[in-house]
Amino acid sequence: MHGDTLHSIGDLARRTGLTVKAIRFYSDSGIVPPTDRGPAGHRLYDSDAVARLDLVRTLRDLGVGLPAIRRILDREISLAEVAAAHADALAVQIRTLRQRRAVLTAVARRGADPEEAHLMHQLARLSEDERRRLIGEFLDAVFGGLDDGAGFAGISRSMTPELPDHPEPEQIEAWVELAELSQDPDFRASVRHLAEHHAAERAQGDTRIPRRDSVAMVRDHVGPALAAGIDPVSRRADPVVAAVTADYARVFGCPDDAALLAHLERANDPRREVYLRLLAVVNGWPAPESLTPALDWFIRASRARG
Repeated sequence: MHGDTLHSIGDLARRTGLTVKAIRFYSDSGIVPPTDRGPAGHRLYDSDAVARLDLVRTLRDLGVGLPAIRRILDREISLAEVAAAHADALAVQIRTLRQRRAVLTAVARRGADPEEAHLMHQLARLSEDERRRLIGEFLDAVFGGLDDGAGFAGISRSMTPELPDHPEPEQIEAWVELAELSQDPDFRASVRHLAEHHAAERAQGDTRIPRRDSVAMVRDHVGPALAAGIDPVSRRADPVVAAVTADYARVFGCPDDAALLAHLERANDPRREVYLRLLAVVNGWPAPESLTPALDWFIRASRARG
């Protein structure tokens, strides 16, 4: 005789919220065997069976498989071990689901066609190492082999996107655009030219003079003129243009105004600003300052005086 109150399958179903069919399955599987049988052969279960069924239901709700549940109940492995392994697996699933949601949201936002949606999905699925290799190859093509006295290692790090583990849709979208742009041969050539020009500037003139690159020089001189609303083709712009060219000649020992203008026109490639804007979105940085207004102003002013 059992001192514990015994329960029928129907009573157990009412107590646990499981169906009779589910309890019979767990019983037949040996996960929760019956404690006894009644005179008519009906299965009866004690309070320990109720507790085991409650645990089985909880673990099943958490997605733990029956083989693992059986081993837990038979004390072959601890619940803590299973919980840790399952939590790790869920973390991967959650990351995957977040990524899929971000891609789908970006696809919907852009009205992407199937081919573009496939590309977005493939680029978003890249592992962190794969993303680093893809961008690393771009940065090596742009800065590789140049003298690091110009600080290219730091520039390269500052141009490296770091997609977070749980990206927002706009970060996925920006990463895809940035990855596509980084593979554009013409864009690579444009950025490489700017890097080579920057290295050449660093090697020119009196190295004892504190240095800014020519683009920063234009920005610093033109900024006040832009703020004051000075028309670049007016006579009021003359002192600004003269100051830039004189500063450039003094720092870099290069009085060739035509060479400076040609460089600034290449530096004004809108794709460069697109890359930096997308990079800021991916990395969660503030939007970068746009150099286009200052460069546009100086290029117009220089052409008007050519």
